[in-house]
Amino acid sequence: MVLFAVGIGAAMAESAPSDAILGTWATSDGNLVIRVYDAGDTYAARFVYGALVVEADGRTLKTDEKNPDPSLRSRSLADVDFVSELTFDAGDQSWEDGVLYQASTGATASARVTMDGEALNLRAYRGTPLLGRTIVFQRQAD
Repeated sequence: MVLFAVGIGAAMAESAPSDAILGTWATSDGNLVIRVYDAGDTYAARFVYGALVVEADGRTLKTDEKNPDPSLRSRSLADVDFVSELTFDAGDQSWEDGVLYQASTGATASARVTMDGEALNLRAYRGTPLLGRTIVFQRQAD
């Protein structure tokens, strides 16, 4: 019985709380910085910085010019959740069922997030996660 209780305690210590993804994250090359926030019942992320989303001045985020809705093409990418609808799955210790908006094309894909220590792994895919792409982010000081 003691071993069982110790095993449960160790498993609980290793499990990620649902808000472990909150904060600022950057790719290792620093070319993409995002901020993940609590969006109520789900989690979402916005661009902070990125070579593909920043104007030539290096500070101003580009507009959403590839959006399929013409009325949204003039909005700043600062106002766009590029990841939305992530829900925490305690069983898998992952954030599932998200939507990733690709500002460079105006297309969407499914999104899933897992944590590996202090690394946030964002997997974008269409259809099955096996055919997707993962972007790895490291936590940044807020």
